[in-house]
Amino acid sequence: MDRNVHGRDRFEQAYHGKPPWDIGRPQQIFVAAAAQVEGAVLDAGCGTGENALFFAQRGHSVTGIDFLEHPIAEARRKAQERGLSATFLVQDALRLHDIDRSFDSVIDCGLFHVFSDDDRARYVSSLAGVVRPEGRFFMACFSDLEPAGDGPRRVSQIEIREAFAQGWHVESIQQTRFETRTDAEDVQFSEGGPIAWFCVIRRSP
Repeated sequence: MDRNVHGRDRFEQAYHGKPPWDIGRPQQIFVAAAAQVEGAVLDAGCGTGENALFFAQRGHSVTGIDFLEHPIAEARRKAQERGLSATFLVQDALRLHDIDRSFDSVIDCGLFHVFSDDDRARYVSSLAGVVRPEGRFFMACFSDLEPAGDGPRRVSQIEIREAFAQGWHVESIQQTRFETRTDAEDVQFSEGGPIAWFCVIRRSP
């Protein structure tokens, strides 16, 4: 979620085609972690809503946000077609207090790694305002183990721990992979999908 005009244009253009991350189903790493996700859920940077709708189907109260109108419209369409109850909002993830509610769990599939250093700090501060004490943040981001090339900036474990050093406890960071579209054009990642970190981070009481 690059906040400048160039970044917005880049993401809008991606959604006019077939974004490599828009796979038409929830990411398996979040499916595998579903039993850990509790209560009201916020999907920060939800795209067209597959992860959010997966948790809505499991009975969670779910709010999904994205800064672009097109993916939010698609997420709302999917929810209606599938008969699922979920709220989807066009919303800046750096201003989560505007939602005016709190959450037990927040999921982030590919948002953290697109922020600049300054906006990364603002994002973590924004999260702190909506995650309830003892609530958890579940994040998948590009790993620094993924070779340089296509995709967003790579993130190290040290950077993650430093970003969440105050007011949070990093429970686990494990190596995984993102699933991407097999028909995505003009992008190349590691065989088997981009190497990622999956993090479980608890808000301090």
